[in-house]
Amino acid sequence: MDNKVIRNLIETAAAQRARSYAPYSHYRVGAALLAGDGTVFTGCNIENAAYAPSLCAERTAFAKAVSEGIRDFDAICIVGGKEEE
Repeated sequence: MDNKVIRNLIETAAAQRARSYAPYSHYRVGAALLAGDGTVFTGCNIENAAYAPSLCAERTAFAKAVSEGIRDFDAICIVGGKEEE
């Protein structure tokens, strides 16, 4: 895979991390999913007070892609970490 593509996935996942909603764990995660056709689908973690309904960043990205009819994927990049205190 081309380094430019990898860098784009990292930067995109990092940008999505900033959009996460993690008021309980304060652990923010972003994902960038590369489809076989070159489209990048993004996701971030979305927490809920009842833990089970929470969504991880990867699931969010895959749900977006699958809901658009995409079933072929080449790569995923996930960036995460605790919020700065």
